[in-house]
Amino acid sequence: MYASLMRRGALVSALLLLAACATKPEPSQARLGLKLAPATLGASIARQQHLKVEREGRIDDLDAALEVDPERLQLVGLAFGQRVLSLSYDGKELTSWRHVMLPAQVRAEDVLEDLQLTLWPKDAIAKELPSGWTIEDEGLRRTLYMDGTVMTVIDYSTMPRWSGTVVLQNLRYQYRLTIQSVPFGP
Repeated sequence: MYASLMRRGALVSALLLLAACATKPEPSQARLGLKLAPATLGASIARQQHLKVEREGRIDDLDAALEVDPERLQLVGLAFGQRVLSLSYDGKELTSWRHVMLPAQVRAEDVLEDLQLTLWPKDAIAKELPSGWTIEDEGLRRTLYMDGTVMTVIDYSTMPRWSGTVVLQNLRYQYRLTIQSVPFGP
């Protein structure tokens, strides 16, 4: 029974990780709403990822599996070997499943947006940004601006963007997301 309670407590802690990078934005601060077609990535990828979210002095970890091909993006989030979130996006419809203990403020749309901001080509993102928003790439750094003010800074350890380590610093919602990716298989 003690082991079961410990596992449940660990799962709850891991679920809070996902909540750490999600906030309920004020209507005037709505997220970008990016929903780029998987084909606009320009590549097919399959990666295992380790995610670390830092917010308000707290650090949480989560494992994920990501697959993108021209027809579909699929992501499964795991905490202590148990699925806590999954999403699938075909360029038109976003479907998701969430563990019952996952906080309501964790939205599949926000997870998709952070994925696309970090991985998709600058030009594909720029075409879909709302008025007043701009994006710049300089070397291994990507910066997102709203009306000239820096909102998000993304640093990459290497190219292509989905290999190595990605650090997304969201200044607007005050969180830091570190993604370490490795290919599936040998």
